[in-house]
Amino acid sequence: MAAKAVSQVIRLPARRGVQFKGGADSADLEVELEGVHWEVKFVERESIRAWMRQALADSGGKVPVVLSKKSREPWLITLPLERLYEFVARLEEAAVTSLSALGAAELSAALPPAGVPPAAGQATGDAGVL
Repeated sequence: MAAKAVSQVIRLPARRGVQFKGGADSADLEVELEGVHWEVKFVERESIRAWMRQALADSGGKVPVVLSKKSREPWLITLPLERLYEFVARLEEAAVTSLSALGAAELSAALPPAGVPPAAGQATGDAGVL
């Protein structure tokens, strides 16, 4: 569920992480975005600062990102403000790398029309499992 939401929004491949790698410090989400550590929380009771402490402890110097969701509410993304520029720069690098690998026809199909966000509800659905 988190992997699908992230993939739809940032248009990079993503999959559950800790289940595949198994280590305590493994990211909850593996995204083709270098230098970013993803912590995912799907709970009703929020504790964002504790989650960020966990993400910081597990990040190994990567940008710590907490992706959180409550039932029937949209996903939220949290990261330290001082790391925002680095996070955006990494997104831009990944986009350039991804787009440069595409041919002209694939590129046209991959890009939305200018100013068009993802479809309403596209990345906020409640179906599935984390």
